[in-house]
Amino acid sequence: MNYNIKSLLYKASAIIILIFTVVYSFQPTIAVWGMVVGVSLFSSITLSNPYPGKSVRGKRLFNFQVFACMLLVVATFLMYKGRNEWPVLLLISAIFLLYSSIVLQKELDKEKIDDNAKY
Repeated sequence: MNYNIKSLLYKASAIIILIFTVVYSFQPTIAVWGMVVGVSLFSSITLSNPYPGKSVRGKRLFNFQVFACMLLVVATFLMYKGRNEWPVLLLISAIFLLYSSIVLQKELDKEKIDDNAKY
């Protein structure tokens, strides 16, 4: 498999988010700063890779990812403030990211097939 540094950082930041979500139960102050690192890295990589295709559906799915990243930022802020609503936002964000990542890959594959059929 061909991994570049951006791909590895993206996966590492997702794992950091998961680990520090669990760490919050034991050490809330440490978990908040770990989440800040993980969410900022995850969001910056997501925002720096816009949807490469031309379909409206793909652009809408990328907007779902952007919205999910904003929810992650708000969830981290609520975690910092000690509010108990942050897991709800984290769950909603995870659902948006899961949906958009599955359907976005199908959309990219469909566009490649359509592009190859034109030529």
